Amino acid sequence: MKNIFSLLLITVLITSCGGDKNESIESVVASDNAEAIQKKKDELVNEQQALAVQIKQLDDKLKQINPDRNIPLITTIEAKAKEFKHYLELQGSVETKQNIVLTPEMPGILTKVYVKEGDKVSKGQLLAKIDDGGLSQQISSAQIQADLAKTTYDRQKRLWDQKIGSEIQFLQTKSSYESSQEMVNQLKQQLGKSIVRAPFSGVVDDVITEQGSVVAAGQSQLIRIVNLSDMYIQTDIPESYITSITEGKVVEVLFPILGKSLTSKVRQTGNFINPANRTFKVEIDVPNKDKTIKPNLTARLKINDYINENAILIPQSIISENANGDQYVYILTDKKEDKAVAKQVIIKTGKTQGDQIEVLSGLEGSTQIIKEGARSVKDGQTVKLINKDQ
Repeated sequence: MKNIFSLLLITVLITSCGGDKNESIESVVASDNAEAIQKKKDELVNEQQALAVQIKQLDDKLKQINPDRNIPLITTIEAKAKEFKHYLELQGSVETKQNIVLTPEMPGILTKVYVKEGDKVSKGQLLAKIDDGGLSQQISSAQIQADLAKTTYDRQKRLWDQKIGSEIQFLQTKSSYESSQEMVNQLKQQLGKSIVRAPFSGVVDDVITEQGSVVAAGQSQLIRIVNLSDMYIQTDIPESYITSITEGKVVEVLFPILGKSLTSKVRQTGNFINPANRTFKVEIDVPNKDKTIKPNLTARLKINDYINENAILIPQSIISENANGDQYVYILTDKKEDKAVAKQVIIKTGKTQGDQIEVLSGLEGSTQIIKEGARSVKDGQTVKLINKDQ
């Protein structure tokens, strides 16, 4: 201990004289005297060597007094085999095939709207009416002509059945009757276009055009009807999952806006790969009994695409990579009390989930893996275990 104190005193004295030495060095350099400069350099080199020897003596003594001073402190985790389910996480949009904006089939004035927002309607129910532009009167007139043509035809047919009259008269009355009846049917079909009916059962979401407005055929938006019973989520799946994401796959669905989650299944998978982004479409059923889920609502999806019943999972943060591109971790060997030796082990990894990664080879169950401190140890180095996470 006396030797250490003496060495420390010498070091302090040398340090305290640093200012004079710097000043003398400056004066020597300023003298441009090669012999004096060389002499000064030799003195400093000798002092440096003496200091190195003294520092080594101090360091050796410290190692004797505190042998654990430079041993890395580490924590470990135990490699345990357990079931691992990997999920493909995606985002999708809620849709319905029964969400339509009705447009008129004929132009005119919207004379009557029979429904309002929120009304439940049935398929075929009358929703609105457009001014027919005199078609009703034309039908009445055409119907009178058709009735007359039918009466004439019926009389001529009775005569013809009795072999009375000429065939040409019979055929002419028949043709006249059929033509007039066809005219009535065409006018009735045209009149039917002035009536707007519900194409399916649902709810009136919006009455877009007010009563009394002039509307154009196929252009003016009248009423939006939505059916919230048959809802589904559509999303794009990368083509690499074409064999693992199939019809019937269980899907976990979360609606962030609603704070609602549910479990559903893939009801349909697309048969076409989009060449632009190499994906295919899938549809996922959405039960909607309480009608809270609306079209275009964003949904987060988790689809299980892989299961390993005996997987070893470790944090990705403890994995390093060597110059050859091999991944490795450190495990403990030769454990004695709280000390052990770090051993580098090459591993092969698989799928990831969050911050965990699957180890396919290189590790066995119950192996102690270095966690904290994994980046600072070396192969074969003695380490000290300060804590162990199971």
